Amino acid sequence: MSAEREEKFLPSPAVHRSAPQHPVSLIISAIAFYWVASLSVVFLNKTILSGSEFKFPYPLFVTLFQLVVALVLLVVSGHLGKRSRTFSMVPPFEFDLVLARKIAPLSAVYVLMLTLNNLCLQLVEVTFYQVARSLSIFFNIMFTWTMLRQQTSPGAMLACAVVVLGFFVGSYGETNFSWPGLLAGVGSSVFVALYGIYVKKTLSIVDNNQWRLLHYNTTISIIMLTPIVLFSGEVGEIWNEVYFLSDTGFWILMTITGVAGFLINTAMFLQIKYTTALTNTISGTAKSCVQTLLAMVFYQNPITAMNGFGIFLSLLGSGLYSWVRYAEMQRK
Repeated sequence: MSAEREEKFLPSPAVHRSAPQHPVSLIISAIAFYWVASLSVVFLNKTILSGSEFKFPYPLFVTLFQLVVALVLLVVSGHLGKRSRTFSMVPPFEFDLVLARKIAPLSAVYVLMLTLNNLCLQLVEVTFYQVARSLSIFFNIMFTWTMLRQQTSPGAMLACAVVVLGFFVGSYGETNFSWPGLLAGVGSSVFVALYGIYVKKTLSIVDNNQWRLLHYNTTISIIMLTPIVLFSGEVGEIWNEVYFLSDTGFWILMTITGVAGFLINTAMFLQIKYTTALTNTISGTAKSCVQTLLAMVFYQNPITAMNGFGIFLSLLGSGLYSWVRYAEMQRK
């Protein structure tokens, strides 16, 4: 599943905690686990969708396969949770049609978010990926006002303006510019913002249990995406054009990517549980910076001065927005 669900699936952690301080080693382990899972999804998806060895440019099929892997892991984890405390946070699998109908709008948003995210990753360089998807903050502010009627503070608006400026500067300076990739990134940003809002609205349906919601959301998303994949023509093209379908290494890579996508949810849960809201915020921003730097090293993506400045502004604005939102939480 895509890297950026990382970002908004689980509810925000409580600002004030009465729990005792956790050991530094445990906090570092939780942060490291989140970084490894999140970075793995981005780079593994990029390798699958546009890599040199297994170039598999079929984002709909990749998304569906990763959802199936996630559902299998959810079902297994839920079963193990009955016997082991390690998996006790994951409830047994359930699927009630009445609840499913209420959750279906969230799943539609989720499918579009994941698909456009993978399409964007396929069409643009990883260094530009952060910029192409940076407008989620802008759309989050817009939808928060239009759908929830909640106003945004001047500080958050200023941070958003920095992000938008970085988006335009980075897009103009991108060497390997792709209009379809940029549009996919903007579309993904729209649905990332909508997804966060719909999650908040939908959690109450499953008693605010994010794992129960993940059960339903994953199952419904598979049901929605399967006919789209079949009618898109991807299956026929894969069968006729892809010569490495019998290569075990390819399917192992696909499965590992699906597992990493699933692990993001666990990693986010642990990072939120064992760190503060501020640490969680800083970790997400720092991870984006490292992701960009790693892409420069591994993929040797050419970056112009303007493109680099746009990436910097995008990351700066995102970090500033996270800091402002954290400060606002502290004051409440």
